[in-house]
Amino acid sequence: MLSSNFMIAAERPQLVVVGRPNVGKSTLFNRITHSRRSIVGDQPGITRDRIRLPATWRGKQFEVTDTGGMTFGEEGDFPELISDQVRIAVGTADHVIFVIDGRTELTPNDRELAQLLRRSGRAVTVAVNKCDTDALDDLTASFYELGFPEVVPVSAEHGRGFERLLLSATKDFPRFEEVSEEERPIRVAIIGRPNAGKSTLLNCITGQEHAIVSAIPGTTRDAVDAEIVRRGRRFVFVDTAGIRRKGKTVQMAEKLSVVMARRHLRLADVALLLVEPDEGVTALDAHIAGYAHEGGKPCVVVVNKWDLSEKTQPDFRLHVQEQLKFLDYAPITFVSALSGDRVENLFPLILKGNTASRQRVPTSALNRFLAEVDFDRVTVPGFFKPKISYVTQASIAPPKFVFFTNKSQPFHFGLERFLINQLRKTFGFEGTPIVVRSKLKPRRAVRELRRRSPSEGTR
Repeated sequence: MLSSNFMIAAERPQLVVVGRPNVGKSTLFNRITHSRRSIVGDQPGITRDRIRLPATWRGKQFEVTDTGGMTFGEEGDFPELISDQVRIAVGTADHVIFVIDGRTELTPNDRELAQLLRRSGRAVTVAVNKCDTDALDDLTASFYELGFPEVVPVSAEHGRGFERLLLSATKDFPRFEEVSEEERPIRVAIIGRPNAGKSTLLNCITGQEHAIVSAIPGTTRDAVDAEIVRRGRRFVFVDTAGIRRKGKTVQMAEKLSVVMARRHLRLADVALLLVEPDEGVTALDAHIAGYAHEGGKPCVVVVNKWDLSEKTQPDFRLHVQEQLKFLDYAPITFVSALSGDRVENLFPLILKGNTASRQRVPTSALNRFLAEVDFDRVTVPGFFKPKISYVTQASIAPPKFVFFTNKSQPFHFGLERFLINQLRKTFGFEGTPIVVRSKLKPRRAVRELRRRSPSEGTR
């Protein structure tokens, strides 16, 4: 564990949502956070880990944590692990929203959980969910027997009672100033195939068991995140569900997990691609890496479980480079998430990738670069190479460069790769993909338009 080197970011008050399975916790969580972060379905037990997102309400900023449905007396690994996650979340809470199904009577699970919350000493608001009409509000009086003074009828799906609930839950939360762009945390998505050690890595980095770890592939369904501060810089690590091929996902929860994993990859600043040395880089690993590459994300290839491997680093590094040729810009590092060995080496690589992805090069420097490039070194099929007049950087994350030419066609692949390699050699861009596009020079574009539309050009 790295708990001695890293600090969990806890500046904002913590609001935790708990309850037994299938009472609407995830629906309420999504409404509070204005997101679709938690997977919602009729199947009980979809949420297993702690899911945390920031939220803002009436000038107050706080963290909201969604937990798995807590049960008592059930056998099996997952009920016990989920209960452990709920207890950890309640232990960190400034206020707890205890969600109950208003259309049923109190169950033994409800009463057991109420007793646990009373022993915790945390402030609790009871949210009697699924009260979609005024007629159901009158039935909430019976839930005062749980011993909590605040009982609010709500409909998480339709938003009824939402303001009253948050007024009760956040009444003791202070107001915070808006976070500036410079203070925005770096979002890091941990991606890979099932059972590659993503949840173990998240728990190792944070020093806490944010995600349930199991030998059963597909244990993580929702994306689980945790925010830490290291040397004054904030990071949000997102443990995504293991991505499978479409034909391999059967259950609704699994299909939604893959969709959400890809969505959180799109929202990330940097991706950590976990691979295993025993199986090597598989076709599925390359498929997942392609998502990060196509999304323009800086990437670090993390060879996990290296302490269990008998292979040599130079040989396996060569294997990774051969199997992931399109990811040649990504650094490769070897770690053990279970023991924590070399995990802290990830942070400089993450920072380099994020910085490179947001690097801007002045147009003057780009055109000096263009004047020094030796185009005789590259061969392009066809009658002639395009003549490049000037170049500019169009955007960042990923860095995108537009080359203005005398030819209204995309660059040949060979020329595109040559330009990318030259840009990387001159300006760095370590760890991030680079996008190169060609565009017809403005004056030539006008002449080309007139040539194609002669009748309009003579008016």
